[in-house]
Amino acid sequence: MKSGFSKLSKKKKIDWVIENLLNNNAEAKRLLEQYHLSDLELQKIHDDFSENTLSNFLLPLGVAPNFLIDGKDYTIPMVVEESSVVAAACNAAKFWYKRGGFKTKIIDTKKSGQVHFLFKGKKKDLFWFFDEIKSKLISSCDKITANMNKRGGGIVSVSLIDKTELIKNYYHINAEFETADSMGANFINSCMEQISKVFEIEFNSGPIFNDNNLEIIMSILSNYTPNCKVKAEVECEINDLICKDIRDSSLFANKFKTAIEIAEKDKSRAVTHNKGIMNGVDSVVIATGNDFRAVEACAHSYASKDGNYKSLTHIKIIGNKFKYWIELPISIGTVGGLTNLHPLVKWSLKLLGNPNSKELMKIIAVSGLAQNFAAIKSLITTGIQKGHMKMHLSNILNALDADDHEKSQLIEFFNEKLVSHSLVKDKLKEIRNG
Repeated sequence: MKSGFSKLSKKKKIDWVIENLLNNNAEAKRLLEQYHLSDLELQKIHDDFSENTLSNFLLPLGVAPNFLIDGKDYTIPMVVEESSVVAAACNAAKFWYKRGGFKTKIIDTKKSGQVHFLFKGKKKDLFWFFDEIKSKLISSCDKITANMNKRGGGIVSVSLIDKTELIKNYYHINAEFETADSMGANFINSCMEQISKVFEIEFNSGPIFNDNNLEIIMSILSNYTPNCKVKAEVECEINDLICKDIRDSSLFANKFKTAIEIAEKDKSRAVTHNKGIMNGVDSVVIATGNDFRAVEACAHSYASKDGNYKSLTHIKIIGNKFKYWIELPISIGTVGGLTNLHPLVKWSLKLLGNPNSKELMKIIAVSGLAQNFAAIKSLITTGIQKGHMKMHLSNILNALDADDHEKSQLIEFFNEKLVSHSLVKDKLKEIRNG
């Protein structure tokens, strides 16, 4: 056990890790030092993002141009290590640009937090007491909500929810919030802790108090935000679907519809289907400095809201109309957190025209829909591996230490061939043997 590790300087942290865990490996130490930023002031900002930092873990920042969203052109920043994701986004953007682009709509923007507690008394007494003090719970947060209220946000509602069918004596106070252009996690948590504190004080001095009646368990926001939701969709005539890979538009539309239906009914397909959506969603969430873990957790929970895990995208074919859309709960912000601190986050937001939170929700949803369209289009036409492995070829070549001359020969060789690691390895060996 190493006590006091967090108090060591970065140099001493690195030295301890290299000496005690990596056998004084010089290359391991060089690798950590290589990924320090040369700008010491910027490095200090990076170090403050996390704890016990040793270096930086870099991911590629790419861009996907030609997104037409509600009549406006966007080039979308995407942070992702999977080589085919940005390419797929670009292909889907170009495809739909010529067919009217993407249309979006904000459905709602409310977020929530809860005070979770146990109460062993009579339900009717608890609900009566809550109604008596509800206004006091809200007003107790006035100092916390003052700035948020000025920006058009604040507490929307507070209610008491009976959860005793789930756990004996379990209830929670549910508060709904508008958080304007911030994600609002710290704001919501501060409000919930204040509500919890006042609720307990009022209870202990109230008429239904007794030593065994109330036990506060915790106060915390919820990352499940089904009432903070956006819709993105595309629509065209079936005949307009024709392109290089789509010769029979009617066949394509019906196969596409069946693929969505499979993801709505078959969990094993739905998980992979939604993972592809999140390829697009997370890439933009990370690029704009938001919490992709929260967005991921919420999206997958929302996919299970009806009791079965299913597709996040939907389709209708009515007559000759192909209509395809996604409804996605997305809790993000464009102010606060990393958005004000990380230079590349600020760059990404500037690239998008400095959107507000609602505009960014729309852009993120479109990215997810575009990824899903590109994936299904490949699956039901050429197959996913042809394009994916072509994009993966450069990774294989780098892993095999191919030089530039060898790479150019192999890229040309695999231009019309299916890529596999073993075949690339054999062909490279052949080139090296003359």
